[in-house]
Amino acid sequence: MRAAVHTSYGPPDVVRIAEVDKPTPKNHQVLVKVHATTVNRTDSGFRAGKPLIVRLFTGLIRPKVAVLGNEFAGEIEAVGRDVTSFLVGDRVFGYSGLQHGSRFGAHAEYLAMPEDGSLATMPANLTYEQAAPSTEGAHYALTMIRTAKIQRGHDVLVYGATGAIGSAAVQLLKSLGAQVTAVCDTEHLELVRGLGADRVIDYTAEDFTKDRQRYDVVLDAVGKSSFFRCRRLLKPGGIYLSSDGGPLNQNLVLVLISPLVGVFGGKKVLFRVPRDDQEMVRYFKELIESGAFKPLIDRRYRLDQIVEAYRYVETGQKIGNVVISVGSSST
Repeated sequence: MRAAVHTSYGPPDVVRIAEVDKPTPKNHQVLVKVHATTVNRTDSGFRAGKPLIVRLFTGLIRPKVAVLGNEFAGEIEAVGRDVTSFLVGDRVFGYSGLQHGSRFGAHAEYLAMPEDGSLATMPANLTYEQAAPSTEGAHYALTMIRTAKIQRGHDVLVYGATGAIGSAAVQLLKSLGAQVTAVCDTEHLELVRGLGADRVIDYTAEDFTKDRQRYDVVLDAVGKSSFFRCRRLLKPGGIYLSSDGGPLNQNLVLVLISPLVGVFGGKKVLFRVPRDDQEMVRYFKELIESGAFKPLIDRRYRLDQIVEAYRYVETGQKIGNVVISVGSSST
């Protein structure tokens, strides 16, 4: 089968299209013929081997996992022994992260997935290309929302509301009944309002950290701000969460320090590594079918254009998700 392969860490050019062995589903596994996948920040980080901590998972000197890609949508072509939850021909979508023994592999024509992994039948109203970007950014957003225990009526600010995580966060928050203020640039104000934001701040026209409103939670969906810049935005007992460790991994340190009584007036930093499971994918399926969530798509590329896709993602200018068409069908 064809796959996007990298055998060394580095820039997008280390990736090439090659013929590799087609996987065979083991007991309790299914074989998915991948029709669509994505390129995202996670793929870029593991391909580059940066930050260095990612190499603890994929190899210190050279990558042990040659085929990246964690989001996918496709059709089940074969099932292993004792599989009961899926049938050949089922249209499925999911996430091949670090849970349940699955590790990437979606940048290929075929992918073997555990039956109990992050996998579900597709929403009936989506194409493969629309379904593929439903899980990666969204599961980061969902983890942040659940970590902060956000509920109906909470005031939440989302910084970076046009990215894969931020655009999902706005929609997921509104589905819970939160009051959402989103931060983006001038060009995308209407787009973000269309996602459901109650209020939008144009960061090119004003410093969002000087906003007069106070929030129960600030979600930094792009990891470009900091707790110290955003602390004044928080109500007493308010929570700051970021999609990464922040400058010098300060968020990881502040997670330990900020809950101490009196240190930051009750305001604190929370950080949790996302966990993916089948319940998560089914939750997104329900939201999509109800109309409460629709993955935002920026650009589409073919598998043989994946290096160009990586380059675009790493400009930091993508809006929502970048989709890779793998198979011949997008329906």
